[in-house]
Amino acid sequence: MEKINLPKLKKVSNVQRRNKKKILLLSDDLRMSSGVGTMSREIVMGTVDKFDWVQVGGAIKHPDKGKVIDMNQTTREETGVEDAFLKIYPIDGYGDPELLRHLIKTEKPDAIMIYTDPRFWIWLYEMEHEVRQHIPIFYYNIWDDLPYPRWNEPYYESCDLIMNISKQTHNIVQNVCQNKPRTDWDSTYIPHGINEKFFYPINDEKEILEMNKMKSELFQGKNIDFCMLYNNRNIRRKMTSDTIMAFREFAYQLPKEKRDKTAYVLHTQPIDQNGTDLPAVIEELCPDLNIIFSTNKLENKHLNYLYNIADVTINLASNEGFGLGTCESLMCGTPIIVNVTGGLQDQCGFRFRDHFLTYKDYGKIESLHDWRKWENNKDLTHGEWVKPVWPKSRSLQGSPPTPYIFDDRCDWVDAAESIRHFYDMSREQRKECGFKGHEFVSSDEAQMSARHMGQLFIDHMETAFEKWTPRNRYEVVKV
Repeated sequence: MEKINLPKLKKVSNVQRRNKKKILLLSDDLRMSSGVGTMSREIVMGTVDKFDWVQVGGAIKHPDKGKVIDMNQTTREETGVEDAFLKIYPIDGYGDPELLRHLIKTEKPDAIMIYTDPRFWIWLYEMEHEVRQHIPIFYYNIWDDLPYPRWNEPYYESCDLIMNISKQTHNIVQNVCQNKPRTDWDSTYIPHGINEKFFYPINDEKEILEMNKMKSELFQGKNIDFCMLYNNRNIRRKMTSDTIMAFREFAYQLPKEKRDKTAYVLHTQPIDQNGTDLPAVIEELCPDLNIIFSTNKLENKHLNYLYNIADVTINLASNEGFGLGTCESLMCGTPIIVNVTGGLQDQCGFRFRDHFLTYKDYGKIESLHDWRKWENNKDLTHGEWVKPVWPKSRSLQGSPPTPYIFDDRCDWVDAAESIRHFYDMSREQRKECGFKGHEFVSSDEAQMSARHMGQLFIDHMETAFEKWTPRNRYEVVKV
């Protein structure tokens, strides 16, 4: 688990506490480096001026299990909010009814917020009438693909506010719940927000020198003219091996002298029990290529360097709720190659004729996965900062907790063509594309910065508090 690196603490005395709403957050421990952990941290840090926070911080095998972590002082130092309140209860997994009952009694939260896959919260939904007699339930929803998950309807309807990670996700909730309209329930779109303090285009001379030193160490002194970056976990749905095959297809079309000046950096674990033995793949299929693993946990400073070193960042995941790595890349001014699926669609800046796609558009088109319909459609355009790869196959997968979901898979040959698209540009042209991507994700239109996300959470949760009324424990049904 990667701890937050903060400056030496100073004691804050006699802080005048305001009467703020307290929210009990159930998610990955916000000190962890997982996507959910990272975004949990940004949500909390972006809203501590308006809300107090208590987190049930989950992990597979939590090293701090059983402790209670007082984060007040560190949060105040980092945010400048003098009365910031943050407490973490580390646990294995995500908790149980007895823990929740205990925390509702002792911490007295004004709302519960859950954030990750709903199948982890079945126990909470089974006791929602018990909870919602007293406080509302908020849910940050990450469901990322079709067909419409009808089995999720009871979960969605157990919430007072659903905040959705992508436009397609927002449409999914609206569609699943359309047969039972309610006035005391709300669903909205809040994309992940990238912290512009950590991720940005590097122009400072001192930082450039430090970055170039890191670059030299990364490439072991080799003269590399073009670098592609992968920053995701090595798991099956991320299609990590396919990105290697795409790089292989691209590189072997180049003359050897140019091929030797290209590199692919994978910031991931080479072997994962839920993924692929990547060194074995490389040894068998492309042992002569410059494929480099970055396996150390990087502080935001050095991760920012890595994005700035790269000429393009790739994500070919067959399912993707949002895709933090590519959005961070855009915030750093580095263009991206992505599969057209889930939340990655939002990062493409797709426009239909005169407007950016909305969740209502997704209600009509459902998804852009069908390349035969969309690849050459003149009415559909995308940002210069991205080269989308259209899925060429769509298989229906499932399991007992997830009866069905589409698996959108693109062809690595198509991905190789996308790599070549950016390779054939000059460095200045790539930088211009990346700069436009930076402008897009930080804009009021896209709202993919941490400052946008924090304000959206504040606005929608405050509205939910104003609208909320306690639910009756029982309903009277005429038989």
